[in-house]
Amino acid sequence: MERPARLCGLWVLLLYAGRGGVAAPAESQPPVTNLSVSVENLCTIIWTWNPPEGASPNCSLKYFSHFGNKQDKKIAPETHRSKEVPLNERICLQVGSQCSTNESEKPSILVEKCISPPEGDPESAVTELQCIWHNLRYMKCTWLPGRNTSPDTNYTLYYWHNSLGKILQCENIYREGQHIACSFNLTKVKDSSFEQHSVQVMVKDNAGKIRPSFNIVPLTSHVKPDPPHIKNLSFQNGDLYVQWTNPQNFQSKCLSYEVEVNNSHAETHDIFYVEEAKCQNTEFEGNLEGTICFMVPGVLPDTLNTVRIRVKTNKLCYEDDKLWSNWSQAMSIGQKANQTFYITTLLIIPVIVAAAVIVLLLYLKRLKIIIFPPIPDPGKIFKEMFGDQNDDTLAFNP
Repeated sequence: MERPARLCGLWVLLLYAGRGGVAAPAESQPPVTNLSVSVENLCTIIWTWNPPEGASPNCSLKYFSHFGNKQDKKIAPETHRSKEVPLNERICLQVGSQCSTNESEKPSILVEKCISPPEGDPESAVTELQCIWHNLRYMKCTWLPGRNTSPDTNYTLYYWHNSLGKILQCENIYREGQHIACSFNLTKVKDSSFEQHSVQVMVKDNAGKIRPSFNIVPLTSHVKPDPPHIKNLSFQNGDLYVQWTNPQNFQSKCLSYEVEVNNSHAETHDIFYVEEAKCQNTEFEGNLEGTICFMVPGVLPDTLNTVRIRVKTNKLCYEDDKLWSNWSQAMSIGQKANQTFYITTLLIIPVIVAAAVIVLLLYLKRLKIIIFPPIPDPGKIFKEMFGDQNDDTLAFNP
């Protein structure tokens, strides 16, 4: 009897605990206070706030924040948040407090703080501001003047990245047709995290009459390598073997290639896309250290073949794979057609034809006689024959 009584008591205890153990909905915390916004460098926006007043002492405060349209939601214990964003448009951050990292928990009333773009006529700001990192050595930025700007406006470009102690000014400003450009040194450093950062760029005028324009260039994109260098071309068993070296500052695994082969005799234009090029075949010649190789099948050695190569970054190492380098210097192999023979032939043929025409004109009459000989006159022949006989008869008649 004791065992059933204990089981019954345990059941009642569990039932009571189940009913009483249902947690009451967490109460919303008070809103954060003193939410403020500031700008560091060129495009680093920092929001800071203070904890809410009167928060529950049993609450381990967390802060829920997101940007406009509920983008980039975040729940963290820090009382600040930063973001790299071009200041060309208004951007707002909303912040609320809560007691857990659970997104389903209702936060406090959200407090919003916005930052507006710089003052000025939007039509005066430069357009098409874009920057390209050339061969991981220098960055070149180009832009077009705004619609409401004077043609003689003097522009200034400022830039900043994480390895700089301060904002720098680009000194080398020049024109490229309708575009205005400026280049500044940007060398890849040994820090493995360097390429995870961005370059912040701002363009404005010296007089302060136009609205500044901003751009953020991730160092994992907008990278344009230099052209490769072709080392050697050779024929083996009816195939063309191409060897080249990569541009400096790039690993082979981070590049893709295009090999262009032009055949002068067949007038063909073939392009081969190469993802991975290795020098593993014994047919490749010379020192292969640092060399990239590719075999082009079915190339005739008795014709002139011209080869060019270009490269681009791939998505194994970079986010962008759209910017091809310029084509390399062309290299040719094969038998070159004798141009002197063709030129001489083209000059001699008209001379021969002209001489033949002159000869035909001079000897046309004789040629006509040879081709169309005259038909003899039978009457004249008989007259000559019988006339000679009559003369002989009269000569012997007494």
